[in-house]
Amino acid sequence: MVDRGEPKLAETDESASAGIAFKNPFADTTPHHPASNDNDSSRSDTKSPTSPLNDTSGPYSSRRITPSLGVQQLLSNLQPRDPLADQTPAPTSDAVAYNSRPSLPHQLQKQQHLDHLQANTGHYTSPSGDNTQTYDTRSAASHHRSIKPIATAVMAFEKARKFSTGTSVHRKRQMSTLVEKEGHFGPALTTLYLGISAVFADDHTAVVALAIHDTVYLVDFSVKHIELDDALKMGEDLIAEYVISEVQKYEHENFSKFVGAGLPTTLKYMSPTLCSRLWLEVDIVPIVMRPDDEHKEATFWDVKRVDEQADSMARKCIMHFGPSLVPLLQVGFRGIVQTDAGFRAHLTTVQNHKDTCGPATWETTLTFAKKLRANKLKMAFFSSTPQGGGVALMRHALVRFARLLGVDLTWYVPKPRPGVFRITKNIHNILQGVSHPDQRVSAEEKQAIIDWINENASRYWFSEGGPLRAPEEGGADIVVIDDPQMPGLIPLIKKYTPNRPVLYRSHIQIRSDLVAKAGSPQADIWDFLWGNIQGADMFISHPIPSFVPHNVPREKVVYLPATTDWLDGLNKHLNHWDSGYYGNLYNNACHSQRMTELNWPARKYIIQVARFDPSKGIPTVIDSYAEFRRRCDKAGITDVPQLVVCGNGSVDDPDASLIYDQTMAQLETYYPDLIRDVSVMRLEPNDQVINTLLSNAHVALQLSTREGFEVKVSEALHAGRPVIVTNVGGIPLQVKDKVNGFLVAPGDWRAVAGHLMDLFTDDELWKRMHHAARTGVSDEVGTVGNALAWFYLAAKWTEVGVETSGKGGLKGNEQWVNDMARTEAGYLYTQEENRLPRHFTQRKPESESESKDLPIHEKKAEVTA
Repeated sequence: MVDRGEPKLAETDESASAGIAFKNPFADTTPHHPASNDNDSSRSDTKSPTSPLNDTSGPYSSRRITPSLGVQQLLSNLQPRDPLADQTPAPTSDAVAYNSRPSLPHQLQKQQHLDHLQANTGHYTSPSGDNTQTYDTRSAASHHRSIKPIATAVMAFEKARKFSTGTSVHRKRQMSTLVEKEGHFGPALTTLYLGISAVFADDHTAVVALAIHDTVYLVDFSVKHIELDDALKMGEDLIAEYVISEVQKYEHENFSKFVGAGLPTTLKYMSPTLCSRLWLEVDIVPIVMRPDDEHKEATFWDVKRVDEQADSMARKCIMHFGPSLVPLLQVGFRGIVQTDAGFRAHLTTVQNHKDTCGPATWETTLTFAKKLRANKLKMAFFSSTPQGGGVALMRHALVRFARLLGVDLTWYVPKPRPGVFRITKNIHNILQGVSHPDQRVSAEEKQAIIDWINENASRYWFSEGGPLRAPEEGGADIVVIDDPQMPGLIPLIKKYTPNRPVLYRSHIQIRSDLVAKAGSPQADIWDFLWGNIQGADMFISHPIPSFVPHNVPREKVVYLPATTDWLDGLNKHLNHWDSGYYGNLYNNACHSQRMTELNWPARKYIIQVARFDPSKGIPTVIDSYAEFRRRCDKAGITDVPQLVVCGNGSVDDPDASLIYDQTMAQLETYYPDLIRDVSVMRLEPNDQVINTLLSNAHVALQLSTREGFEVKVSEALHAGRPVIVTNVGGIPLQVKDKVNGFLVAPGDWRAVAGHLMDLFTDDELWKRMHHAARTGVSDEVGTVGNALAWFYLAAKWTEVGVETSGKGGLKGNEQWVNDMARTEAGYLYTQEENRLPRHFTQRKPESESESKDLPIHEKKAEVTA
């Protein structure tokens, strides 16, 4: 049995450590990641081991360097106070089950890491908590590392060096007036990558190097000596202050945009706020890497000067980004989704997340996180795709936050099979009632889904080392199945481990009225799905009772809204410089496809951000804009806004091309005079582009005809955008009519046009709604609120166990999960807190609730009948 507790230092081997007083702190012990290999031996500018720098007759050959008190104080004083002061180490598996999975980082290992650097002997479990590998700090040959390369790195630059590149005066003048003359978001910027490294001397001085790279070669570098005495006294992070200041200065002077920054693992500990500030303040993805991936590479890192170390970090950073300049999506063996570039992009801190929610939400979350850590429980989520769509966005954020808190939570996706995704999309459309009335799923297609699930389950998840092995064999303690693609796993899990809790999460609107009609396509599909779902211990639905079919036992039902992450690229604040860069990216994409470009800020615009899906009401968006333009012409308004309809795609959504073509055909056939003012784009994955478009829009629309929850509405409100939305699904829960937006019936394009006129002609109305939108979003739709619910369910289900012979089990009885968790933890809601309205979950007759969701032309037909 492998210890799942804190990593420990082995007994010191004094004979092997004799003569070594201090190891280069940047020859780190983070587990090896093949994706960040960097064999510097092939570079002509790398100092070889036989370089004169290794001459043992030099002035530093007999000098023993010991870690200064300043370094130790820097580590202890610069750490922000940890909200998880009693946090235990992140749990790791005691079996082969999760051996292929990167382990969880946690705050308390920082001091252990320092102890390791000082001891420099014996076998040591890596600071990331990975118990699958140990690293011999003496190296395989237990050789003595020369201390002189460290002295070389520190002393290479006795004086500071500034960046030497600059932009011509003519280009500066031309680029600075571009926005004013052409009315575009911002000028085109040169994309660059940054490398950062630092070494520390005994005199409380840090030598920080910044290396700037394009995708080919080194562009420029700088070196700065920073006195840390004041920082030690004041608890400031002067390294982070310096780096952020230099980045912003260089970007503005050279009309450039840094995309990513590479830094060694130990620098993250020396400058604890650097990574989060790079991400949240200057929109740079910080990639934290081990500089010497193999023991044989350690020598090359040691002999480098500090500027050469920064150069190496920049080159390694580039390898983590794809052609669209976003971090590469990493899916490991068994389909484990390795979020944030294989867990190397360290975007946020615990404190950052604490600042996004209220005290009661935070304390409740910590209550159950501590229980999960104390019991070393493992959670595993299963969904169909790692990218595109709301489910994937929620899971990325949840995994990221859970790792920060030391909760063992993993996420798996099956090996994709495109033909199956067409079938699952048909199922999705049929359940929502947006498919052709006669469309059905054949027996052969149902069997294809079963075969797909069985193949992935047997090959990856039930095999030795898989997450669905029994908990005592290293498998997950609790399993969550997302959406109608994956419920075929439920009977397989229950057959193998009947006492393991399995929760089913339904993310879509299910037309329960049509499901109840015998012989309907919806009834046929639901019978197929329910045959598997009924084995789950709990049915988790959006907080709309009509989304729950009639045959689901009410004691199994609980409510949980969809959520978003306020700190990810979709929602974080972007400064004017970065916003202009991403707006320019959007216009460049439009230009390449001969699509209408935006003239913001010269012209305002209206936006709907959604997948190109039959249920998103895109035809109503076009009709509403056309009516709005007619009213503007009638009122003599000449400064009319543009319209943007855009969204990302998903590998499990084959309808996007069809709906896009229908949208363009609608414009070309009925509104050719508006084509030059309407921008319709299917976007490549880039969260900040969506963020920029949504944050700068004057009004946001969401005119869905069928909807689950659609958290894009809350994202628009969080950005301070008044919204005009339809009263379907979970949308009305997020909007206060006539306070932060307007509710309209599906398909009512005249009402939408009228509200657009109000918001574009009444500045005081817009300002009131803008303020109400920014300040009225509930914690329940953020990542912390989402984690609160899942942590509670995992802790509670493990405590009570599955129901057996009428005993055990957790009764849902159509309660909100957040209410159950807050009550359990003793933090009841107060009147001052923003909370989604609970009256929506009071059951109404099916006919009444469904009639409200009907498109307006269908309602008229009902009245006529």
